[in-house]
Amino acid sequence: MKFSERWLRQHVRTEASREDLTATLTAIGLEVEDIVPLGDALEGVVVARIVSAEKHPEADRLQVCQVDAGGASPLQIVCGAPNARPGLVAPLATIGTRVGALTIQAAKLRGVASNGMLCSAKELGLDADASGLLELPDDAPVGRPLADYLGLPDATIELKLTPNRADCFSVRGIAFDVAAAFGSQVAPLQAPPVDVASDAALPVTLNAGSDAPRYLGRVIEGVDATRPTPVWMAERLRRSGIRPVSFLVDVTQYVMLELGQPMHAFDRDLLTGPVGVRRARPGETLKLLDGRDATLDPQFLAITDNDRVVALAGLMGGFDTRVTDATRNVFLESAHFAPDAIIGRSRRLGLHTDAAHRFERGVDPELPRTALEYATRLILDVAGGRAGPVTAAELDAHLAQPRTIALRRARLARVLGLTVDDAEVERILRALGLEVVADADGWQVTAPTRRFDLAIEEDLIEEVVRIHGYDRVPKTLPGGATRIAAPSETRVAEAELRRQLVARDCLETVNFAFVDAALLAAWQADDGAVPLANPLSAELGVMRTALLPGLVATLARNLARQQTRVRLFELGKVFVSADQAGTTGAPAETLRVAAAVAGDAQAEQWGQPARPVDYFDLKGDLEALAAVAGAQLTFRRSTAAHGHPGRSADVLRDGARVGWIGELHPRLLRALDIDTSVVAFELDAAALQARALPRVAPLSRFPSVRRDLAIVAPDAVDWAALEATARGAAGPLLTGIRLFDRYAGQGVESGFRSLAMGLILQETSRTLTDRDVETVVANVVEALARDHGAKIRG
Repeated sequence: MKFSERWLRQHVRTEASREDLTATLTAIGLEVEDIVPLGDALEGVVVARIVSAEKHPEADRLQVCQVDAGGASPLQIVCGAPNARPGLVAPLATIGTRVGALTIQAAKLRGVASNGMLCSAKELGLDADASGLLELPDDAPVGRPLADYLGLPDATIELKLTPNRADCFSVRGIAFDVAAAFGSQVAPLQAPPVDVASDAALPVTLNAGSDAPRYLGRVIEGVDATRPTPVWMAERLRRSGIRPVSFLVDVTQYVMLELGQPMHAFDRDLLTGPVGVRRARPGETLKLLDGRDATLDPQFLAITDNDRVVALAGLMGGFDTRVTDATRNVFLESAHFAPDAIIGRSRRLGLHTDAAHRFERGVDPELPRTALEYATRLILDVAGGRAGPVTAAELDAHLAQPRTIALRRARLARVLGLTVDDAEVERILRALGLEVVADADGWQVTAPTRRFDLAIEEDLIEEVVRIHGYDRVPKTLPGGATRIAAPSETRVAEAELRRQLVARDCLETVNFAFVDAALLAAWQADDGAVPLANPLSAELGVMRTALLPGLVATLARNLARQQTRVRLFELGKVFVSADQAGTTGAPAETLRVAAAVAGDAQAEQWGQPARPVDYFDLKGDLEALAAVAGAQLTFRRSTAAHGHPGRSADVLRDGARVGWIGELHPRLLRALDIDTSVVAFELDAAALQARALPRVAPLSRFPSVRRDLAIVAPDAVDWAALEATARGAAGPLLTGIRLFDRYAGQGVESGFRSLAMGLILQETSRTLTDRDVETVVANVVEALARDHGAKIRG
C-alpha cells in the first residue's frame, strides 16, 4: 500500500515527525517498506508560463523562451526540452535556487543569456519522468511557489501489509491505527448524501447469492468528462503509485485509495439496463479495459447489462462500456463481493488489479453507499451534472454483521504478562474504531465490519499490545521441562537415505514439483496428472506424477554442458489425482526417491579401464540403500513403457511392487535429445524407510558347507524366480545363495543360458553331514526342474 504522508495527516492530526511516524507504523505491525521524500528543497522554484519560444540562433535543439514568472517583466530562459512551447505552464528554478547538486546562476548558453531553468519532474525529484518539462494545468497561478501549489514537501510511504489487514488498504484505514498509536482521533469523513436532481436510474438485480450480496448504482447526467483532474487529486494519485488517466476514472481510483472501496464508472448511454450480477456462462467473452479478450466460465462473477457481460466483478471493467471524453452520462457502481468469489480469478487471466487485490482480502460490506456518495460529490464539484437516486440491491442474509467479543481483564493480563490500565485499553480500542462497553470482568467489544481479522478474544489482546507497545512486554524465559522425542527405530529417516546416496557418489537435486505436460506425455506418465489453475508458465502446467522426468531433464542439461559423468538423485513428492489414486478429495501425495546416472561407472582414474555404467552398477547402489532398512528387494522383468526391453525391472519388497529400475528406452532418449545410455530407478520412499527392530541372534559355532550347481534354464525364466524356488526347496539349512556365473553360447541350447550358483548351508546345533547336504541339493535340483524346466548342465 503506497500513499502520501500529507494525505494521511489530513485524516489524523499528529505532531509526530516523519521519522517517528514511520517508526511507529512499523512498530504497530504496518511495516514501512520504503519512504521517498518529495519536494524537500524547492525554495526558489515557482510556477511560470512560457510567453514565447524562438529557435536558438546557434543550436538546433535549443529554444530561447520568454517566461512570465509573476515579476514585472518576463525572464529570458534558454531551454532544450522538446515540449517547451508558448502557453505552457511549467516549474521555473530562479537564480540562486539549488536543484539537486546544481545552483542556478545567470549564464550564457551558446552566446544567449539565460536567467533561470525550466524544470522536469525528475530534476525536481518529484517523478522519474525526464522526457520533458513538468506540465502544470493552464490555470496554475503564475508566480506562486511550486511547493505551495503542489502541496509539498511530502513523502510517499509504502507499507508491506499482511493479508489479514485488508482494512489498511486505504488511507483512512491506516489513519485509525495512527490515531490509536499517537493518542489522537480520526477526523470525521464528510460524505453526506447529495441532493437528487434527476429521476434517471437503472434497475439492479442480484443472481449470485452470497458471492455478491450488495450492489449500488447511480446515474449522473450532464457531466463534463473533459474537465481535467484537479491538481490536488492528481498529485495524491501519483504519490500513491497511480498514473492519472482522466477525471471520471481518477475519481474512482481516488475513492478506492482514500476509503478502500473499489468502484467503476460506466458510460450510461452505452447501457440499456437492467444491470445485474451473475455467474458467467461457459464460453462467454469480454473485451477488457486493457484491450485483451477474456474467455469466461462459471468461476467468474459477471456484471451484465440486459444479460450482456459488460464487466468482471471485482476485477476489471469492459472496453465497450468505458467512460471517455465523449461521455455525458455516467453510471457509478459501488458493490460488495465476497473474497472467495474473487480470489485467484485475476491470476487466471494474467491480471493484477488494485480492485482484485482488495476484494480478495475483504472490503467493508457497509462501505459501498458511503463511497458512492463521496464519489458523487467529487464528480458534481468538478465536472458538474445532476445526480439520480441510488439504486440498491441487497441480500441482507449474506452480509456480515458486527461481532461482539468479550475481552476479560484477567485474560489480558495473563497473556501479556503485564497490567494495562482500563482507561488505556478503552482508549486504544475506541481509537481503532471499535465500540467498547465495560462490564464486571472486562469489556464487551463490537468490531466494525471492516475488521475481518477480529473474531476472538486473542485478536483483541493483540490489538491492545501492538498499540500499547511490544517493547513494553516483560521479557521472561519460558519455564518447565522440554521433551525430546527420540527417533523411531522402525523407520529410516529421510536424511539417512540422502546420506547413503551421497556416499554412493550421487549428487542431490531439487526440481520443481511442476512440469510440462508434454514431458509427462513423452514418458507416458501423464495418467492422473493434476493441472494447475494458475501455472507460473505453460512449461510448468501440471504437478509431477513421477520424479524421473524432471530428474532426467536435469541430467540431460548437465550432459549438454560437457559433464561426461553425471550421477543425480532426488527425494520428493509426486502427485496424482484422487480418481487415479482411488481416493476422494484432494490429489494423493507420495514421497519417492529416484536416481539417474550416465557416463562412466567410475570417476576417471588409472587403476581400472573405463567402462560405461550399467544396470548392475545402479542395482548395487539400490541394494545398498535398501540395506540401511534391512530390506530384501526382489526384481522381475518390467514392461514399463519408458524402460529398455530386457534391461529394466520392477522392484518388489515382500511381494509388492514398490518401484522400477533399469535403462531408459532408446526411443525416449532420442525424444529427450540424450545421446548416451541412462540408468535410473524410482521407488516409494516408504519401502526403503520401513525397518524391523534389530534382533540379536547367536552365530553358529559349526562350519558352513558350500555346494555349487551349474544349471541350464530357459531365457524367459528370471533369476529372481529361480532363486525363490531354490530358497523354498532348500529349507532352513540355506543361509545364502550366490549367483557367480552366467553363460550363453556354444554348448548351450538356443533359448537357454547356463547359470552357476553357490548354495551356502549351515546348522546352528551341529555339523552338517554329507547326507544332509546331498538331500538339500537334490531337493533344489528337483524343484528347479519341476517349476522352471531347468536341468543340471552336463
